[in-house]
Amino acid sequence: MKIRPETIVFTALLIAASPVFAQRDIQFNRDVRPIISDKCFTCHGPDANTREADLRLDEQAGLFGKSEMGQPIVAPGDSVESELYYRITEAEGDEVMPPKDAVLQLTDDEKETLRLWIEQGAEWQGHWSFIPPVKPALPSVEMKDWAQNEIDLFVLKKLELAGMTPSPEAPRETLIRRVSLDLTGLPATPEDIDAFLNDTEPGAYERVVDRLLESPHYGERMAFPWLDAARYSDTNGYQRDTKRFMWHWRDWVINAFNDNMPFDQFTIEQLAGDLLPNATLSQKVATGFNRNHRINGEGGIIPEEYAVEYVADRVQTTSTTWMALTMECARCHDHKYDPLSQKEFYQMFAFFNSVPEEGKGRERGNDTPFLPVPTKEEQATMNSLKVELGALRMQHEAPDDSLDREQRKWERELRKKFETQTWSPLTDASVDR
Repeated sequence: MKIRPETIVFTALLIAASPVFAQRDIQFNRDVRPIISDKCFTCHGPDANTREADLRLDEQAGLFGKSEMGQPIVAPGDSVESELYYRITEAEGDEVMPPKDAVLQLTDDEKETLRLWIEQGAEWQGHWSFIPPVKPALPSVEMKDWAQNEIDLFVLKKLELAGMTPSPEAPRETLIRRVSLDLTGLPATPEDIDAFLNDTEPGAYERVVDRLLESPHYGERMAFPWLDAARYSDTNGYQRDTKRFMWHWRDWVINAFNDNMPFDQFTIEQLAGDLLPNATLSQKVATGFNRNHRINGEGGIIPEEYAVEYVADRVQTTSTTWMALTMECARCHDHKYDPLSQKEFYQMFAFFNSVPEEGKGRERGNDTPFLPVPTKEEQATMNSLKVELGALRMQHEAPDDSLDREQRKWERELRKKFETQTWSPLTDASVDR
């Protein structure tokens, strides 16, 4: 690889034209991976059928490996010695990457992002969903008195980098409208607005927030995106889309948010609540997450086919909701982008292939297995009936003295009858053969 002087000039011009770049902290997952995924993975990605030069840029070993000539693909801290940067800025002819006839070409900003990443040390990051979140250090800002909390500092930092200043604080009517919609999904009532406007004591806004957090509508608002991710519906999803009763699970999710249930418990009860020791009715209801899939009740279907579809749906939804991975791609082949193999898809498939559910569902109502979920009033009635039934059963099974007396009376009368009865043996009779 040979670096020409004009490459250095080109790089300097990019920096001069984009001063924000020089201040930007480049992250691989946020800034670099989208670029090489879009422009490079077609020929240097996970698909062995389209891969060129036996080079994979989607893996750490490939991206930080050596070219055929022994040059480092990426030399951390030195873009000049990096084959990747050479190929996208200086190479000619067949060495230019992406090739000149490729539909997708790198923009100048994208090239500069790659250069900055290399110069800043080329830190590699695995798939973002596997990286534990870490609380970042608070950024330094110029308008220190403007920020009222830590989040404000990050917002202000972005504004200052873009040469902007914050807008003035919104009127009180606007503030309560925004926070009411954010926390409950409902607009503030006229009475709520008046109370907020008339509350001139310090902490008035915080008191509004506390009141909204205590509202049952808070759980409804927070549950909304979760219900979407879990594909909640009170219908079966096929043909006439007939009714199904899943609202008990919906209410469980809402109550979990209102009760501030810890996320680990929230996860365990939805995935395996029925397997917990002495599982409660509520914990069994939570596993409705795994029964939200569509159910086909058409007469002409092949039940085995749809039994497989239901399990595949559980795998896909669980991986997307909890793992932030598009596992459905691995149903047919090793994943093109996420670190998942086809084998891993079916390992998870086997785990979820345990619900005793037939492929053909009921035309109306819920499919088996079915969990009765009585209301509090119905449960109280059932408990009362169980107590009454238990008492009757004990009465039925207990010894009955009156029966003993009747039996002894019957035996005495029968004995007397036999004592007065004259018995005589049978006489021989002729038999025709």
